[in-house]
Amino acid sequence: MADEVFSGGVSVTGVEPGATTITIKSTTNPNISKKVPVTVKSRNLLAYGPASGNGLTATVNSDGSLHVTGTATGQWMGVSWTFPCTVQGNVILSRPTSIDGLTVSVKCLDADGGQLGAQVIVGNAVAIPAGTVNLRFEILSSEATPTAKDGDLRVQLESGDTAHEWMKPDVTSLEGGGVMS
Repeated sequence: MADEVFSGGVSVTGVEPGATTITIKSTTNPNISKKVPVTVKSRNLLAYGPASGNGLTATVNSDGSLHVTGTATGQWMGVSWTFPCTVQGNVILSRPTSIDGLTVSVKCLDADGGQLGAQVIVGNAVAIPAGTVNLRFEILSSEATPTAKDGDLRVQLESGDTAHEWMKPDVTSLEGGGVMS
């Protein structure tokens, strides 16, 4: 019997985020096993929470989605959250629910807050540019004359180039504020 060599390590996928344990058992000696504590993290890399600015207010629903209300004070104005970039390689942004007249995007920022590369928009997988320190998640009005909004958004940023079913992000308590793009 040949030994199998795995490059890239072990990958464990959990059903729900949180603390759990995995049991590793020997296939050659059933008496040898080890329980290892693990923390399952959300595949959704976004971080957000309550935010208000430029006429829009975002609150977090019990399922972790965002509820957005109000009327933006102008086109390309809205709310945003800035948080550390914890990913390299390709990412994809998906939005299984939307609110007409609002657009979502993620911008990659350098250490000085300057934008690197093009923004990440829904449906396009892009590479995180070298030098990215933070990400900024934005919800902006795309209307020339903004109208009142009242609805829920489920937005997901994840590693890779394939969008999966929406998951609540690990961080839903990050305070955000107004932004003009």
